[in-house]
Amino acid sequence: MNTRYLKIFSVLIVIALIFIARISYLQLFTDRYALNAANTSIKIEYVIPQRGVIFDRNGKILVGNQPAYEISFTQALMRPDFDTIAFCNLMKISKNDFIRTINTIKQERYYSKLTPMTFMKNLSREDIARVQEIIFKYPAFSIVSRPQRQYEVSTSGNLLGYTSEVNEREIKKDSAYYLPGDFIGKTGIEKAYEKELRGVKGMKYIQKDIRLRNVGPYKNGSLDKDVITGKDITLTIDYDLQRMAEEMLVNKHGAIVAIDPNNGEVLVSATGPDIDPNLFTGPNKSRNLYALSKDTLYENKPTFDRALQAAYPPGSTFKLLTALAAMQMGVMDENTIFPCGGGFYYKGKRIKGHGGADPLIPSIQVSSNCFFTYAFIAILKKYPQNPSRGVDEWKKIMSSFGVGEFLNNDFPVGAKGRIPSGDFYEKRFKAMIKASGSKRTDFKNWDEMSTGAIYNGMGQGDVLVTPLQLANYVSAIANKGWYYTPHIVKAIDGKPNPDPRFKKKHYTLVDKKHFDPVLRGMEAVVLRGTAHGLKSSDFTQLAKTGTAQVPQGKDNSIFVLIAPADKPKIVVAAVMEHAGFGATWAGPAATVIAEKYITGDVKREFLYKKMVTSSFMPEYKRQWIADLKRKGLYKPSEDSIKQKRIQDSLKQVKEQKEKLQKKIDEEKRNPIIQKG
Repeated sequence: MNTRYLKIFSVLIVIALIFIARISYLQLFTDRYALNAANTSIKIEYVIPQRGVIFDRNGKILVGNQPAYEISFTQALMRPDFDTIAFCNLMKISKNDFIRTINTIKQERYYSKLTPMTFMKNLSREDIARVQEIIFKYPAFSIVSRPQRQYEVSTSGNLLGYTSEVNEREIKKDSAYYLPGDFIGKTGIEKAYEKELRGVKGMKYIQKDIRLRNVGPYKNGSLDKDVITGKDITLTIDYDLQRMAEEMLVNKHGAIVAIDPNNGEVLVSATGPDIDPNLFTGPNKSRNLYALSKDTLYENKPTFDRALQAAYPPGSTFKLLTALAAMQMGVMDENTIFPCGGGFYYKGKRIKGHGGADPLIPSIQVSSNCFFTYAFIAILKKYPQNPSRGVDEWKKIMSSFGVGEFLNNDFPVGAKGRIPSGDFYEKRFKAMIKASGSKRTDFKNWDEMSTGAIYNGMGQGDVLVTPLQLANYVSAIANKGWYYTPHIVKAIDGKPNPDPRFKKKHYTLVDKKHFDPVLRGMEAVVLRGTAHGLKSSDFTQLAKTGTAQVPQGKDNSIFVLIAPADKPKIVVAAVMEHAGFGATWAGPAATVIAEKYITGDVKREFLYKKMVTSSFMPEYKRQWIADLKRKGLYKPSEDSIKQKRIQDSLKQVKEQKEKLQKKIDEEKRNPIIQKG
C-alpha cells in the first residue's frame, strides 16, 4: 500500500477510536444521556442562594437580605377543572388580570409548558400566610421563596446599586447560570461584584410521574448539588464619611471623592443628587426606577454618578500638573518668572488673574492664571514649529497620572475624561483654515490662540477630568510620583481583595524632585493663599482651589486637599456645579471630610451646617429655563405664572417704596413746607 494512503488510513482509525472511546465514556460512566432520555420524568429544582452581605470598612452592614415571595406558574400542571374565579379571589386579582398575565407569560421568549414561570412578584409574608394552606388545590401554581435585598442605609444608591430580573441579553451572556426570573446586579457594587455576591445555585434532581407530580429524589439525591451562599464583601468606604458627603450634596449637583493615598482605597464616592437605595425594593420598585431614570428636571439625573461619569474642566486644580509637566519637560523650574507684572497679555489676548511676576510657589499660592498659561505656552514652544510634539509629550505625562485614561478599577462605570493630543489640534486647525477659505496646506504648525490650546495650562480649554481622576492625580502628588489604582472593595469573604490590579504601584513620568515645590505651593495656599480661610488648628492641610468657567452659568467650585501635610492619610476632591469660587463651597465640603477622618469628629460645625443647609437649585432652575427658552420649548406652568405674579408684585412694592423714599429725601432738602 502506498505510504501516503497508509498515513491517511491510520489517521482515520485514530479518529474513529477517539469517537468510540468518548461515546463509551458518556454512556457507561456518566448520567448525561440518561438524564436527557429521562427528561420528561426527571426535573431539576434550583435552590436560589442568599446574596452576599455588603459591609463598609468598619463592619457596618450596608446591604443584607430579606425573604421575598413569588407565585410561579407551570402550564403542564394546569387541570381541566381549574377554578379561575376561586383562584383569582384567593390572589385578590380580577379575571382579566389573570388572563392578561397568563398570555404575557406564554409570549416570553423562554416560555415552556414544563418550566415554572413567574406569575406574581413581591408578595408579602401576610399574603403568603393567607394563600399557602390553600394553594395546593391549584398544582399549576406554587410559592417560590427568593431572597431580596434589604438596605440598612438611606443614601448611596448609585454606589451600592440594585438587583433586578435578568433580561434576554444577560441570559445569553451567561446562560450556564441564569434562567428567566433570576436576579442579577444591574448597577453599582451589585453589578461590579455580581459573580462573588450571587453565590452558586443548589440543584435537586426530582423524579416526576406522568402528571408531573413529585415521586422522589433521583438516585437518592446522589447527583444533587448543595446551594452555596454568596460571598460577603467589605468595601473600602467609610460610611460615616460617605453619609456626611451625601448630606452636603443635598440640593446640589456635584461629587465628593476621598482616597487613602497609601493604598488607593476609596473612602468616599458621593454624588449629588443621591438616591435612597430603599427605592430599589418592594412592590413599587419598577415604578421608582422608571421615575429616577426620567428625572431630568433642572438636569438632576440622579442615576448619573457624577463622581465616576461626569467629566469637568478641573480649573486651577490642574495648575499643579501643568507645573510638574513643565518642569519635567525642562521648559521651567521652580524659580522661573514669567512676564506677569501687569497681567497676561499675549498676541492681543488678555486673561484676568491674580499675582505678579513671581516664581512657582507664590503663583500656586495666589493661583496665577498668567503664570500657568505662560508655562503651558513654554510646553507648546519646546519644539519650534511643531507644537504637536510638545502637546504629545505633555499628554504622555498626564496619562502617567491616570488623567485622560480609564483607570481600570473595580467600579462598574466610569469616564475617560479628555487630554487632547497634537493630532486633536491639527484637525481643529485644519477645519478652521478650510472654513476661512484659505488654501494653506501646512497644519502642523498650528496656532495656540486660535485653537484654544492656550487655556489648557490653567485647567480650562479642552481638558476634562472626572472627580475620581482628580482625587487620584492629587494622590500621586501626595506620594511624590506614584499611586495605587483606586478601588472600592477591601475584602471578599473576610480575605483581602486578591485582584492584582490593586497591588501594583503606578509611577508617573515626573521626577520625584519636582514635587517638593508644588507641595510647598499647596501648603502656601492654606497658610496665606486662596484657602487660608479653611486652615485648621487641629490638622495640617495642603490644598488647591479651583474655579472653573463653564458656559451654562455660574462657575464650578472645585477643591482638592491632602492631609495631614507631613504624612498624608487622605486626599479629598470636591466639585460643586455652578456654585462659584472653589474655597467658598467645594473647599468647606472637602476640609470637613478630612477633619472627620483624621480627628474622628467635626470640629468646625459651622462649615458642615453651611454645606448641609445651602441649595444651588435656584441656579439650576434658572439655567434649565433659559435652555428651554433657547430651544423654544419652555411653557410656563401655573406655578411659574404665580411666581412671576409674586415677583411683579414685589417689584411694584419696591418701586413704590423707592418713590416714597425719593419724596422724603426731597422734603428733607427743602426746609420750607407749605401747610394747609
